[in-house]
Amino acid sequence: MDFQTEQEAFWAGEFGDFYIDRNRSSGLLHSKIAMWSQMIRCANRVCSIKELGCNIGLNLKALHHLNPNYRLSGVEINRSAAIEAEKLGIASIECGTITEPLEHEKVDLTFTAAVLIHVSPDKLDNVYRNLVNLSNRYVLVAEYYNPSPTEILYRGHSERLFKRDFAGDLIESYDLSLVDYGFWYKRDNVAQEFGDVSWFLLEK
Repeated sequence: MDFQTEQEAFWAGEFGDFYIDRNRSSGLLHSKIAMWSQMIRCANRVCSIKELGCNIGLNLKALHHLNPNYRLSGVEINRSAAIEAEKLGIASIECGTITEPLEHEKVDLTFTAAVLIHVSPDKLDNVYRNLVNLSNRYVLVAEYYNPSPTEILYRGHSERLFKRDFAGDLIESYDLSLVDYGFWYKRDNVAQEFGDVSWFLLEK
């Protein structure tokens, strides 16, 4: 697979493989179940959900736990992670980049969770477009928030983590409406394994 940005190659390669092991915690799954029960509380009549950047599928697994009838799908750039997500047997998984146009069937809700923060800023609009174009109704983003774009050193690597108002970008560029939002604080027992994540449920 050819990549247009250093960030894509970073997550598709060795560091992305290392990230898989960090996501195997059973406690992390329990936290995600609790978090998703709140994040989609105002999303009505949702039957199908797609995650952009699903890694090994823990978010999809949490959603399946909440409602086994959800039709789930995901896109993941790291092949090893995509294989693990597919093996769960609960979602249709494609290995590929989310920074290029995705020609998929539309779903009721699209989302990212701690993924937009790792996308090269000059490719963000492409990912936003995929989130909106593939959704019939809802878009949810759960990411690190900052009122203005800023870069943060990530585990000793530069240009690998970027904070900004992702939801604000989507609202302004695509005229989406804010339905619900919240914040998960790192000192909260539920969110301590990732923490300080702001989430926004938006509607077309």
